[in-house]
Amino acid sequence: MSAKGKDCGNHGKIRQRRLRAFCACFLIFNFILLVTILLVWAILQPTKPKFILQDATVYAFNVTNPNLLTSSFQVTLSSRNPNDKVGVYYDKLDVYAVYRNQQITLRTEIPPTYQGHKDINVWSPYIYGNSVPVSPNNAESLLQDQSSGAVMLLIKADGRVRWKVGSFISGKYHLYVRCPAYITFGTRSTGIVVGNNAIKYQLVQQCSVSV
Repeated sequence: MSAKGKDCGNHGKIRQRRLRAFCACFLIFNFILLVTILLVWAILQPTKPKFILQDATVYAFNVTNPNLLTSSFQVTLSSRNPNDKVGVYYDKLDVYAVYRNQQITLRTEIPPTYQGHKDINVWSPYIYGNSVPVSPNNAESLLQDQSSGAVMLLIKADGRVRWKVGSFISGKYHLYVRCPAYITFGTRSTGIVVGNNAIKYQLVQQCSVSV
């Protein structure tokens, strides 16, 4: 074999060794970075946000025809970030009302926002549904509830959040918020009349939150 052929073989082996060394360094760096992030995450122990349903204003809540429900609400939700070193990005958050496991309003989207350490955000979205078909059983239950003067609704907020620790931002996590809303009617009403056919209920109800 000529000297030129030997040189080419040596250069090839050198390139392979350099490539293997580069790959090894790259893997070690990523491993150290991942372990560091996990350690920081474990030390900080981010806590899920705390939600409260502060109030609900009812503009319409009528069963007609006989399985169609028309409803219109404005609800006030507050969210508190209990973490002192972790921020929260709300990338998507939809609010809607549910009665006996059946959605009765359209989803109203809250604009994306960032929540800093220990910050509190307050949203007051309108949620409504016009002539929404409900199951016969639910329609019958609604009529009975209205006759008795009280109905239990569930105000839900579903979305996606990300956590921010320093310059690190996590991937997206699903957020599920469930807020019971006890609405009273007629002589049992605990609401305050705030306009034509509008009644406001001060609820201050703690919500269940899962991430």
